[in-house]
Amino acid sequence: MTKTLAKTLTDTRPIRLKGRSFLAIVLSPELPFANWLERLDDLAARSTGFFLGRPIVLDVEGLDITQADLKELLGELGERGVRVMGIEGARGSIVGPNMPPLMKGGRPAGDIEPEPDPAPKAAEAATAGAANEPVKKAAPAIEVHSTRAVASIVIAEPVRSGQSIIFPEGDVTILGSVASGAEVVAGGSIHIYGTLRGRALAGSVGNASARIFCRKLEAELLAIDGLYKMPDDMDPKHRGQPVMVWLEGDTIKAERLA
Repeated sequence: MTKTLAKTLTDTRPIRLKGRSFLAIVLSPELPFANWLERLDDLAARSTGFFLGRPIVLDVEGLDITQADLKELLGELGERGVRVMGIEGARGSIVGPNMPPLMKGGRPAGDIEPEPDPAPKAAEAATAGAANEPVKKAAPAIEVHSTRAVASIVIAEPVRSGQSIIFPEGDVTILGSVASGAEVVAGGSIHIYGTLRGRALAGSVGNASARIFCRKLEAELLAIDGLYKMPDDMDPKHRGQPVMVWLEGDTIKAERLA
C-alpha cells in the first residue's frame, strides 16, 4: 500500500494544457434591455435555431449597469436558450461568482494565430492561460477552416441542411447551392454559384466592405458585419434573382446582377 501511494505521489507525467481559439458570436446589448431583447426575439423568431449551440460572448462595454442588471440580462438570455460563455467590457465588480467569466483581449478570428516561437514547448505552456476547462469539439456538421496563408477557400459541392461552413480568414466561394437550414460564415465576401436558401454571414470579423453574391436569392438570413436582413425585409423583386448584397452605412443594400 505504501509503495503504491508513493508511486502515485511522485508520478511526474505532465497534464497537457493547450490554448485554442473558436469563432464566437458577440452580442452587444443596448439600453433599455427590454427593447433590445424584443429585437433579439424578432431575430430568433424569424431565424429558428440561430443561437442554438453557438458560443456567445456578451459585450457590455460602455453600459452603465449594476451587477443586478447584468444578472437579470443573463437570466433573460438563458430563458431564450442563449448560453453566454463569457463577458467582455464589464467592470470586475459587477461580475458575480455564478456568472460567466470576464474575458479580455478578444481579437478578430483572422488574427488569432500566434507568431512562430523558437521554443515550441514553452509557447504551448504560455498559451494555456485560458484553458482551465475542457473544450468540447465542434459537431461534425460544422466545418471550421482556418489557414493563415490562404485568403479564400472554394467549396466544390453543395452545402446541405444542417451544415455550417466557417472561414473567418477571408472569402468563401460555394460552387453549388446552400440549402435551407445551412449557413456560410466568412470573414470576407461570400460567392455562391447556385441558389442561396440558407444563411450567409459575410464580414464576420468586422469587415464592412464584405459583399454577398449569389446566382439565385432565396435566403433565410443575410448579414454583413453583424447587421442582418430577414426575408420579410428583402425587396420582393430580388427574390429568385442573381444579386449582389453590400453594406452602406447601417443599411444592407442589394441589386440585381446582369
